[in-house]
Amino acid sequence: MMEELVRMVRITKRFSNVVANDSIDFTLYRGEVHGLLGENGAGKSTLMNILYGLYKPDDGEIYVEGRRVYINSPKDAIRLGIGRVPQLPELVESLTVAENLTVLLPGLHASSGLDYILEVARRYGISLDFDAIVYHLSFGEKHKIELIKGIVRGSKILILDEPTTMLSPWEVNSLFDCISKMRDEGRGIVFVSHRIPEVLRIADRITVLRRGRCVASVTRNEVDEHELVRLMIGTDIDRHTVRDRVELGEEVLRVEDLHVLDDMGGEAVRGVNFYVRRGEIFGIAGVAGNGQRELVEAITGLRDVSRGRILIKGEELSSPRRFRLYGSHIPDERIGLGLLPSFTVLDNIALTFYKNFSNNGFIKFNELKLHTERLVETYDVVTPSLGTLAGKLSGGNIARLILARELSSDKDLIVAVHPTFGLDIASTNKVRKLLLELRRKSAVLLVSEDLEEILQLSDRIAVMYGGRFVDIVEADEADPEKIGLMMSGVMGS
Repeated sequence: MMEELVRMVRITKRFSNVVANDSIDFTLYRGEVHGLLGENGAGKSTLMNILYGLYKPDDGEIYVEGRRVYINSPKDAIRLGIGRVPQLPELVESLTVAENLTVLLPGLHASSGLDYILEVARRYGISLDFDAIVYHLSFGEKHKIELIKGIVRGSKILILDEPTTMLSPWEVNSLFDCISKMRDEGRGIVFVSHRIPEVLRIADRITVLRRGRCVASVTRNEVDEHELVRLMIGTDIDRHTVRDRVELGEEVLRVEDLHVLDDMGGEAVRGVNFYVRRGEIFGIAGVAGNGQRELVEAITGLRDVSRGRILIKGEELSSPRRFRLYGSHIPDERIGLGLLPSFTVLDNIALTFYKNFSNNGFIKFNELKLHTERLVETYDVVTPSLGTLAGKLSGGNIARLILARELSSDKDLIVAVHPTFGLDIASTNKVRKLLLELRRKSAVLLVSEDLEEILQLSDRIAVMYGGRFVDIVEADEADPEKIGLMMSGVMGS
């Protein structure tokens, strides 16, 4: 008989008049990977936040290794051996990777602590530059730090929240090898994800939540992908996205011999050349840390160009304000760069739309409010009110709020970085179809480490490695395996 690590019994959690968790039962056994599936707002994060001590349940009981426990804070959870890799990394940006990790080991000197961390990383196949300042790292690299944090703390129960979103196929394989090692060591892993094929590949059991309730808890062999989609959504959904041909229009973006420095003065982008025309999606595939971040920041005016030119509609880019005249930007760093968490939902929409609703310096508030209400409804942003602080929304709803603002702005150029990160199946499907439709009137630059997304949406694909474009291929001629190898630096064009 398998040993129970965690048992959550009749867990109920309410936020005002919204029932986020409705009498949910959940178990995790020693030496298993338990997949947790559900749409945005289904209650997955709330349930795991209760287990990690970020929320207190209104009703229900939690048992760890057979003993009833009261988890009032993350400190309590960590003491019980519960670790968490959050969807949005929680790190000290001004410190190095090593400094972020060695502070977790107060009983060891910095040098011996670092030796131990390096050994853990080597054992689990996790590669990182431990001397790098966290601020300079990509989102995917920050996720790796969070994974190491969970391991070095000795967590016997580890919650992984959307851990593969920013990884290449090669890195996903490495992560799954790491998870398998942890499972073999007797740890229990909760794998929270919206990627059903990956859950079916790695999970031993799967629990599906829908609208705050548990609708199924099954073994991997009892279900297939189609059945899990139906359980999550409550109905069947057409996940097939058709990329039809669109007549190409004028050239909107041109990048010529672009060189861009990173924050340490090294060359992050090295002689990149490409163009994007109205009517196409130009996809850039690559593993995090290969210059994509610096390239996007240069194109959006957020980073200076060392050498070369960026032209938008024939005009050389000179500032973020100049970019905003023609372009919209969906950043991967949602909080801070994408929205202001201390501003309300309405205020965050108004950041780019206020001029459309002003007269002689005064905001026509009622018109702005009606516009925001339409966007919230169209993009399925779940929020108690327009006056709710954006930082209080779930990760999925933060993403939809940014998408609502940026994709409705009717610009010539859309720069979309990981646009479906953290979104459930239905929302991902909707956003991808919307991008395909928007390319009829705009040029779209898509940057993603999700190879499936790149292949599904792009008309042309550039593979970026080491700050350069390894190759640019027509999507219809793209070989997924070859692109995956180029993303990992295993082969060139």
